[in-house]
Amino acid sequence: MPERLGILVGGGPAPGINSVIGAVTIEAINSGLEVIGIYDGFEHLMKGRTDMVRQLTIPDVSRIHFDGGSIIRTSRANPTRTCENLQNTVKALQELGIRYLVTIGGDDTAFSASEVVKALGGTIRVAHVPKTIDNDLPLPGGMPTFGFETARHVGTELVRNLMEDSRTTNRWYFVVAMGRKAGHLALGIGKAAGATITVIGEEFPKEKITLAEVCDVLEGSILKRRALGRKDGVAVIAEGIGEKIDPEELAKIPGVEVERDPHGHIRLGEIPLATILKREIQRRFKERGEKMTIVDVTLGYELRCAPPIPFDIDYTRTLGYGAVKFLLSEPKDDKVKEGGMVCLVGGRLEILPFDELRDPVTGRTKVRLVDINSEHYKVAREYMIRLEREDLENPEMLAKLAAAAKMTPEEFKKKFAHVVGLEA
Repeated sequence: MPERLGILVGGGPAPGINSVIGAVTIEAINSGLEVIGIYDGFEHLMKGRTDMVRQLTIPDVSRIHFDGGSIIRTSRANPTRTCENLQNTVKALQELGIRYLVTIGGDDTAFSASEVVKALGGTIRVAHVPKTIDNDLPLPGGMPTFGFETARHVGTELVRNLMEDSRTTNRWYFVVAMGRKAGHLALGIGKAAGATITVIGEEFPKEKITLAEVCDVLEGSILKRRALGRKDGVAVIAEGIGEKIDPEELAKIPGVEVERDPHGHIRLGEIPLATILKREIQRRFKERGEKMTIVDVTLGYELRCAPPIPFDIDYTRTLGYGAVKFLLSEPKDDKVKEGGMVCLVGGRLEILPFDELRDPVTGRTKVRLVDINSEHYKVAREYMIRLEREDLENPEMLAKLAAAAKMTPEEFKKKFAHVVGLEA
């Protein structure tokens, strides 16, 4: 009997998952292994079930690299949540005869894979393939996580259309893009599309912020746009801002419920951030006697299962091939003896030990944030229309801004000084 390799997917979908599955399956079978696809991530394994699987063949996967989604589906099930879940997972993998395991997922799945490796005590080797449109895994060499480039590409096309609609109809759009902790996707879309402003969590240094602080940034951008002669615009906003706002403040907003997923994260998809921001900005303009037209849009589900662009197909086929080669090779480093994460660095495949992915303080997988001191971010800021320090220090511009806000220059400066880092 040939040795058996299992594949499972955890977390949210991302373009390129099927391409990884295809590459792993083909290379594994050509290397003499039997391949089993495990449905719905860890969901059934952690209940001790071994029936939710399918054998994969080369004809099954030979053309799936063109397709979005996942032929073995995915889930956010967390096998590390309880000792029972973890032991059930270990037992189920052993009963299935899995000798090698390929996990495809983001930071939570990487953490789960590392814990499963430990619990198995070296009887199974695991290769984790980093997947997330959030681009928040700390990959060496600055490589993106697969799915990010496709999500950015599709998101940019959608925002481009909204920008034209905004110009044509003389209205604003608030577009929320996925990104729990990191604003890479929002910034990538906003920068590529040339959106009026992009707001990400990393620009707020405090751990927790208020809704008013975010709205002050957006309102300042709208008023500056008006001072420059236009009433239309598109703001791209990272959904992770919703996690930085105090949950108690969010819970006080009518119609908002703060729910958490199996990993303990706030379900950001259940928080209508774009709508919340829209209503507050509209309220502010109503107090000035103006009706402000804003359309709220949330981008996320439209991006996750999009057909991957050639970059992600190419990238994921290399990662899938690398996962199998790693699993069948003799480990050169004891740190990856039982498993690790497959990375592409400078065109060469490398294996990152699971321990190097963990934050020594939290014990969880590290998160790659947007570096707001980088040239990448600084250039993005240069092409945004948002309040800057020089706007409030220039009497002529300050007068125009104040007129747009129906305020005196002194009132305007006092209200928005904190937005640009000035004392009121």
